[in-house]
Amino acid sequence: MAAISERDVLGLIHAPLGRDAGIARALLQDAGIAAKVAATLDALVAELGENVAFAVITEEALHSADLRPLVSWIESQPSWSDLPFIILTAHGGGPERNPAAARLSEILGNVSFIERPFHPTTFISVTRSAMRARRRQYEASARMEELDEGERRLQTALEAGRLGAWELDLATKVLTSSSTCRGIFGRSPGDRFTYGDLLDAIHPDDLARMQEAVRNTLETGVDYAITYRTVWPDGSIHGAEIRAQLYRDRAGQPVKLVGVSVDITERLLAEEQQRQLNEMLEERVAERTRELLDAHRLVLAEVSQRERAEEQLRQAQKMEAIGQLTGGVAHDFNNLLMAVLGNLELLRKHVAGDAKATRLIDGALQGAQRGASLTQRLLAFARRQDLQVGPVDLGMLVAEMKDLLQRSVGSRIAVEVAASGHLPPVSADANQVELALLNLAVNARDAMPDGGTIRIELNRVEEKTPSDSLAPGSYVVLSVIDQGSGMDAATVQKAIEPFFSTKELGKGTGLGLSMVHGLALQLHGRLTLKSAVGKGTTAELWIPVSTSEVQEKQQDELPAGRPAAAGPKRILLVDDDMLIAMSSADMLADLGHEVVEAYSGKEALALMDGGATFDLLITDYSMPGMTGAELAKAARERAPELPILLASGYADLPSGLEIDVARLAKPYSQQQLASVLGTIL
Repeated sequence: MAAISERDVLGLIHAPLGRDAGIARALLQDAGIAAKVAATLDALVAELGENVAFAVITEEALHSADLRPLVSWIESQPSWSDLPFIILTAHGGGPERNPAAARLSEILGNVSFIERPFHPTTFISVTRSAMRARRRQYEASARMEELDEGERRLQTALEAGRLGAWELDLATKVLTSSSTCRGIFGRSPGDRFTYGDLLDAIHPDDLARMQEAVRNTLETGVDYAITYRTVWPDGSIHGAEIRAQLYRDRAGQPVKLVGVSVDITERLLAEEQQRQLNEMLEERVAERTRELLDAHRLVLAEVSQRERAEEQLRQAQKMEAIGQLTGGVAHDFNNLLMAVLGNLELLRKHVAGDAKATRLIDGALQGAQRGASLTQRLLAFARRQDLQVGPVDLGMLVAEMKDLLQRSVGSRIAVEVAASGHLPPVSADANQVELALLNLAVNARDAMPDGGTIRIELNRVEEKTPSDSLAPGSYVVLSVIDQGSGMDAATVQKAIEPFFSTKELGKGTGLGLSMVHGLALQLHGRLTLKSAVGKGTTAELWIPVSTSEVQEKQQDELPAGRPAAAGPKRILLVDDDMLIAMSSADMLADLGHEVVEAYSGKEALALMDGGATFDLLITDYSMPGMTGAELAKAARERAPELPILLASGYADLPSGLEIDVARLAKPYSQQQLASVLGTIL
């Protein structure tokens, strides 16, 4: 909560009958949540304060009690406050089947019902949800206070800067202005000042220009910015600078202009003096200008070059920021898919024999797996995918893929391959390069709806000039050339951004080129797009030449999956996300293992320090306070022989992370989990 530390948060309990109060308090204290028991409802109301995160009340305690003090307190809460109440009902006494419980929702407002008997995990989960909701309320209150303070500061700034504030209602032409604004037009603070008065105060020679600027703002939405002369009631000439923005309603219709004005009389006088001085100097400057013209054309070339470099830097910074955001989204999405896939797999086992349920679950699994494929493309763009980099013969790779490419693009498209002889191997991940080539070929096909030819070229290039995007060295360039509709310069600039697509809605994710771009950067190469409208597109994937030779494929490859190790194991499962922890624990338990859950590295180490022994540690990588890698190192210090499995929503862990543990990318299936366990145990 805002201004309240976690340990100071309090949960109030009112359960006068039986052992409910003691049990609830003990569960909360075990979960690290301070709790206090109120013997009466009046005592509970008296204890309600800013440090109270939620209240736990048994339903029967409210049946015959006088609820008026509690209702009065609820109604007197600030607008941002909505204290969560957790009502413990009897079995079958939820609001769906119990009208009395439903009425409590109307009285108390923010209510969660838990039917007894309840599982401790359920109780703690509901209370933590209530705490999070209460924290958001206090954060909202803090933001409201910040907005009020910001408004006061704005008013102070306007007054200090002698800026006049004004607002024009476009429908009624009602002008609202501050005293400073009226003073800029020669009016006293108490004078009447309408929109008509404002128009009358503008110098006749400037009025048409002002009205044209207003029309332009209303039609295009650009900011209103103008300077003009004003005529005060005493006939004196002054100057004003006006700036405003257009506000629209939800339907997109212009509603009002809101802006500021400032007196620029002194500036206008200075400009007039400067103009006269300029006229005197103009003749002298003209001759000197002719002498410097040639040199000036050269200060311009340099500026142009610098501007291009700055634009490239801005673009690189933008793509880096988008990549970081995309990687974070993919990480969180992988965690969500982990819970979905795990629970669906277990549910499928429980409905074996029910054909309809199995079909529905299979459909959900396919959708979740498509989501997992989507996150892999996002990770590719963010350069956080797991690459198996080694020497790759691109010529052989393209030759072996030609039939697949031809089938993928259809019979109306011809695929041609041209490779220069004696190409050296490149340093790449063969599977990811195949996927990238397939993406480029499909994009080329979609650009030629009436048919055509896709030409794939392989050439060795020596890059001798260092640049921000590519280091000097030897590269093999994989080019995919089409004869399609092409793209203009603006479209090419955006083409590698995630989710940008020129295809019709539903015919592309907009992640194909962004995935190829991310792969190229991750391989220390680059993706170059050359295109012109009506002349087709050339996509070039630059990949560094490898310093190693291509190894022959091993014939005695291991099978795709191994069975889990025989016999149940005692496994310590660590994940700060309770939903994922429960899903993973259920999968492990279904495999016959004993699972102990911990929700932080600190909690896991406490279990080990307390004498608990385990056959395996499974930990998430990204956790607050202590990462999975830090936990693995600390666990190895305590138990050097303990097998460790590190799971992560990022398929690729940060560089420089040196730790010898097994790894498993989220989301993973129960079969994948069993296979990994069979390998490391």
